[in-house]
Amino acid sequence: MTTHTIRTREDWLAAAASGAADRVCLAAAPTFAIMALLTGVLGRGPQDTFCSATQEAWALSGMFWMYMLMSAFHAAPWLKLISGQRGGARRP
Repeated sequence: MTTHTIRTREDWLAAAASGAADRVCLAAAPTFAIMALLTGVLGRGPQDTFCSATQEAWALSGMFWMYMLMSAFHAAPWLKLISGQRGGARRP
């Protein structure tokens, strides 16, 4: 015999918010990777030239590397998703 639980609107909203929160963490790594790509492709702007000591500086500025590091640091949710691991310890 099965029992059916009656869910209230609050229960449904809590479940939807929890699902959305699980997915929001996946947005950081691609966002930073795109920002690094745009910074590397578009190169240096006038504000970078003003701030740099030399005008012949390397096109991959410090912002490129900062975005790459941020992308790497925020890759953990993607690695968990790819490995199939849900929250908590892995089950045997």
